[in-house]
Amino acid sequence: MLVLLAGIFVVHIATVIMLFVSTIANVWMVGSSNFGTASSSGLWLLCNKTCERLQVNSHDEASLKAVQAFMILSIIFSVIALVMFIVQLFTLEKGKRFYITGAIMLVCWMCILIGVSIYTARFTGKMLHSTSSHHGYCFILAWICFCFSFIIGILYLVLRKK
Repeated sequence: MLVLLAGIFVVHIATVIMLFVSTIANVWMVGSSNFGTASSSGLWLLCNKTCERLQVNSHDEASLKAVQAFMILSIIFSVIALVMFIVQLFTLEKGKRFYITGAIMLVCWMCILIGVSIYTARFTGKMLHSTSSHHGYCFILAWICFCFSFIIGILYLVLRKK
């Protein structure tokens, strides 16, 4: 049981770190132009040789703000779930389940789902001055965090402290 708890704890910490990286780094979309220059865009900046504020048109601005908000909320809920796991680990009686931690982690899972889904629907393939674009590692990390947070949330709900 101790090994299972330690494994879940390690995967949870890895999920928090990957959420930080995927939200902060600016490699959600990577594109190249006819001139051979590569550029990347994230949730905050558009980077060529230098990084500048991400310019979006007016009807996509609300979508970008929503993606930013949901990714930040997912980080917050994941950290809260990690703290709640540690608190419940030392305060719960034997045989009790980690319901609160699991519920908070599933809220994190929903925030990731909503944020990444909005980004996929609105911004896939849209890069200024780019002839071909594809998803970057931050987008992939966000989907990996989506899977991990769901698995961790379900494990917390069914896991009993023995």
